[in-house]
Amino acid sequence: MVLLSGAEINGCILSSTEEVSIVEEVAPDYWEQACMELMKQDRILKKIIPKHDSTFLMTRGDAFTTLARSIVGQQISVAAAQAVWKKVLLTLKKKVNPKNILALSGDDLKLAGLSARKVEYIRDLAEHFVSGHLHANQWKGMEDEAIIKELSAIRGIGRWTAEMFLIFNMARPNILPLDDLGLIKAISLNYFSGEPVSRNEAREVAANWAPWRTVATWYMWRSLDPVASDR
Repeated sequence: MVLLSGAEINGCILSSTEEVSIVEEVAPDYWEQACMELMKQDRILKKIIPKHDSTFLMTRGDAFTTLARSIVGQQISVAAAQAVWKKVLLTLKKKVNPKNILALSGDDLKLAGLSARKVEYIRDLAEHFVSGHLHANQWKGMEDEAIIKELSAIRGIGRWTAEMFLIFNMARPNILPLDDLGLIKAISLNYFSGEPVSRNEAREVAANWAPWRTVATWYMWRSLDPVASDR
């Protein structure tokens, strides 16, 4: 399947079994209800969900680390992203936070394996947190699109990364990442017999998933790869 890192998409990596701690080891409180409703509403999900009923979304954090990791992993393989992230952790003495990032020189970050552009991106992310331009303490009460807009203002973070953040860090229940090639591939295979699928066609299929599009997306991913390793 397409990994959370997006190695098949754009190389972004948002989580790690080693360095990014799992915040919740239980399903989101809406998960069971969502599965029941989706199985009633969608004949395909009625078949898929029972095959993977032992897996569920687990949130990961914290917010800054998750987003920094996404920048580190852009446009490189999962293995390369993990190697660079380990070097970043060593450089920061495993204390990943905005102030510690800003305390490092650009050369320090380059020695950890970051490109010049990624150094700019990760420093810009840190500056957004330190300056208060991000309202992280208000995100819990903000609408999905408002958070996406705020995150997308940061260099190196686009809509897909922001949507992955909403899914894997905040466990928002109704996210539909139409830029995710794994989701599009799964919709193609499960609903269109493998024929190419446009964004509009995918959106039409997903209209039946609301208000649980995150959950449906999760099981679309599972239909490609039953093992929820990095996704």
